[in-house]
Amino acid sequence: MTRLFAYPGYARFWSADTVSTFGTYVATVALPTLAVIVLKASDTQVGLLNGARWTPYLLFGLLAGVVADRYRRRPILVATDLVRGVLLAVVAVLAAVHIVNIYELAGFVFVFGILSLLYDAAHQSYLPRLVPPASLTVANARLEQTTALAQTTGPFIGGALVAAIGAPLAMMIDAASYLVSGLTLATIRVPEPVPHAESRNLKAEMREGLRFVYRDPVMRAYALTLHARFLFASVIGTVFTLFVLRDLGAGSPRAAFGLGLVLAAGGVGAVIGNGMAQRLGRGGVGRVMVAERLAEPVAWSVAALAVSGAAGWAMVAGAQFLAWLALGASGPNEMAYRQSATPDRLQGRVNATVRSLNWGMITFGAPVGGLLAQHLGYRPALWAGVAGMAASGVVAALSPMRRARVTETPEDPEKPEILADPVNPEDPEPQEGTGENTAKGVGV
Repeated sequence: MTRLFAYPGYARFWSADTVSTFGTYVATVALPTLAVIVLKASDTQVGLLNGARWTPYLLFGLLAGVVADRYRRRPILVATDLVRGVLLAVVAVLAAVHIVNIYELAGFVFVFGILSLLYDAAHQSYLPRLVPPASLTVANARLEQTTALAQTTGPFIGGALVAAIGAPLAMMIDAASYLVSGLTLATIRVPEPVPHAESRNLKAEMREGLRFVYRDPVMRAYALTLHARFLFASVIGTVFTLFVLRDLGAGSPRAAFGLGLVLAAGGVGAVIGNGMAQRLGRGGVGRVMVAERLAEPVAWSVAALAVSGAAGWAMVAGAQFLAWLALGASGPNEMAYRQSATPDRLQGRVNATVRSLNWGMITFGAPVGGLLAQHLGYRPALWAGVAGMAASGVVAALSPMRRARVTETPEDPEKPEILADPVNPEDPEPQEGTGENTAKGVGV
């Protein structure tokens, strides 16, 4: 940890990410509570609200990648953080005075999604300028450990705040966190030269990112199975929230506190998984990714089997713990693989291509989850998502993805080179300044 923070800019990058992530997990409880308890949204409307958050990733994801490669990434991070903070503050005020309905809330969420899309494309592409390739796995692990810690305590705090002061005021906490994050990022002084665009043909630039991701067998298998994982996870996630709030929680305002505790259990699993990520990655990054694809549907099966009463609450919390244990172990390795395999000039497009289609899957999966919940019931809808996720896991296990490795130098920009396992990221001494670091991975 100390050596990582010796790299110029990484400490402030990590600090900004920490502040905004803690705020986000407060809103993770506040927003669905606002929709379900305050605005009385139907199951289908909740699915549409979840889909609105991620629709921009599907519509504009490739364009965001081009923007992140054409322009400096730090100014994009700063601007989108500040504007998101203001937007959330406006939503909180409107909700507090009861002049927003579920469809207007979905519109705000859609705009927020556009800003988050731009932020994500720049965020994942900026980290390789702050640390060298050999430190990417541990740098990503530190970021994800903080996220996991926020996931553990944020929903608990969020549930308590929602119960105490209401969802709108709790959302103001998230708004403030984005403002603090943006101001912190603005203080980073690591040199970032203006990108030199070899082409100003928008379609050609987008096609180049697509070719890089889907031409190589290993990268293609990794990306496609990840897209499938997000599709079925979005079905499960929508149904899971409704199941906890309306079935186990019986629609009571106190159910928000229970949801916070359940989500916090996932954070504990993620913290433990992140701690194991580097060690597991030495045995093969591809194997870790395949193991996650197979383990996650098993974890969600526990939720589908949940009984009523206290035992049911324990089972859904256990499902969260197991799912995020697998995700926590895999996430830093997936990020490091994609980052290390991608040249700097393609970072934005490759990250946006993979990430936009990942989150774009939620555009379809979340509404489908709402419809399945409304017409089939919560448990059958959960089993449908589990079945789809399990099928994609089997495909991953049979694919070339299991051969994925982290590499120091991707020589062919058209084909990620798969080399040996990563060296210990703690070994290299920090260097002054930054170079043209190669990189990119996956935010699961």
